[in-house]
Amino acid sequence: MFIKQLHSTAILVATLGVIFTATAKPKQSPDDEVRNAMRRATEFMMEKASYKGGFVWNYLPDFSRQWGEMEAKRTMVWIQPPGTPSVGHLLLDAYHCTGDEYYYEQAKRVANALIWGQLPCGGWNYVFDFAGENSLKEWYSTVGKAGWRLEEFQHYYGNATYDDGGTMEAASFLLRMYVEKNDPTYRPALDKVIQFVLESQYPIGGWPQRYPLRHDHPFQGRADYSSFITLNDDVIPGVIEFLTQCYQALGMQNLKEPILRAMYLIPTLQQGAPYAGWADQYTVEDLKPAHARSYEPRAINTSTTAEMVHRLMEYYKLTADSRFLIGIPAAIEYLETLALPEDIIKRGGFAARRRFDPNSESFTAARFIHPETGEPQFVHREGSNVYNGRYFYDQNPEGTLAHYGSFTSVNPKALREAYEAVKQLPKEELAKESPFLNMGLVPLKKYYTRVRQAWGIPIQKPTEERMRKLISEMTEEGYWLTLQQQTSNPYKPCTDMTPSTTREFTSTYVGDEFDTSPYTAKEPVKVISVRTYIDNMMQMIQFLDCK
Repeated sequence: MFIKQLHSTAILVATLGVIFTATAKPKQSPDDEVRNAMRRATEFMMEKASYKGGFVWNYLPDFSRQWGEMEAKRTMVWIQPPGTPSVGHLLLDAYHCTGDEYYYEQAKRVANALIWGQLPCGGWNYVFDFAGENSLKEWYSTVGKAGWRLEEFQHYYGNATYDDGGTMEAASFLLRMYVEKNDPTYRPALDKVIQFVLESQYPIGGWPQRYPLRHDHPFQGRADYSSFITLNDDVIPGVIEFLTQCYQALGMQNLKEPILRAMYLIPTLQQGAPYAGWADQYTVEDLKPAHARSYEPRAINTSTTAEMVHRLMEYYKLTADSRFLIGIPAAIEYLETLALPEDIIKRGGFAARRRFDPNSESFTAARFIHPETGEPQFVHREGSNVYNGRYFYDQNPEGTLAHYGSFTSVNPKALREAYEAVKQLPKEELAKESPFLNMGLVPLKKYYTRVRQAWGIPIQKPTEERMRKLISEMTEEGYWLTLQQQTSNPYKPCTDMTPSTTREFTSTYVGDEFDTSPYTAKEPVKVISVRTYIDNMMQMIQFLDCK
């Protein structure tokens, strides 16, 4: 009897061993673990975080509150990076890396959301609302209107914007969607935005900040700036980049002239000596420096000047036309005169010193320079909210804004070295890389999303240890929680609009309880961050691709 039981037990153990062997999962390779984590994270973002394929920037885990550049309704979709088009670009990057059709299908959902929000003119606003235009108008009249430092949201124009890369980020994503498989589904929306760009270009070559043109929001006695020719936030360079991508990927020969017209406008906008720099905005009639928001004075912008030097060198590489190089020496010489004296930097305090990198040959300069006198313009504010406060500027470096720096860092020596190097490039070499000099279609880049680089730390291939850490930090649901210090006051009506001269909120990101502008909270909260999702996904793509 005992022998029979022993025999039966042996058979049972053997059978269980076979079952276990058959069902046990083999250990996954690091690549497979990363692929699975990418899939889990994307499934959560698309199925739980997105609203009909659209995104804002950050969400509380229970989705009771969410933010783009400002607090948003659950039905709202943000266009500005790192918003909805940025997720679309990331999904196409993941598709290119893995070959998994899932990512392409999800990119289609994002594209469909953006097409829903595309305005009849062909462009996009900063934000749209799946709940309809009345819901969006209600948001503008409450949350948007009360954002003291976010004046671009205080008025509902009903048109599209080039500001902050919004329209161009969406447009370049639709271009990639069309080119990926030549799917005709996306060609009408793509053609519509290309036509929008061509129609909104001024004859001189530049673009306004918003289009169709509106002149219905004179602010604090000054003309509506949204129609001015705009360099700020890469408006003109960003449009040039998009049209160039269309030219090289689609072979649209009619785009070459508008592109070159815009490029040649950049040297035209350079001011004469002794202040041979660039402004952020220009009046259309006379191409003179112009104001924008109330804390953006009519001025030569030091940072913009350095950026335009880089752009001119880039356009020279694309065209081999030395006209793009002519104004660079004067611009660099001008920048070399802008180093602020030590006593001004000391009076500027942390706001001035944080712009200085002690490990480079950069120096601290004023951001805004008066275009006629050459004097620095430092920006301040008084009051406590949009209803009782005001912005102003003068020559006092003390107590400047925290949310919009009056100081910047510039390195003319590095610019001069880059300029000298560009001059030495053989023109025949330039022709090999330029879509304008070398005929034929040029494929778009494999990856669009840029991996963010920490200050002073070079981008390196992620290690397996880094991948394990990223995966371990995911929740069971498949998302990463980010400690987010940015929050905002919920909207509440303000009845006291008596002008105030208090300086309590001069150097803060937010005013009183009636200001809906985001600010740094004392106690950070954990949020689901679209930026974190994009950054972590790109690290995983790097890991898989850099073999």
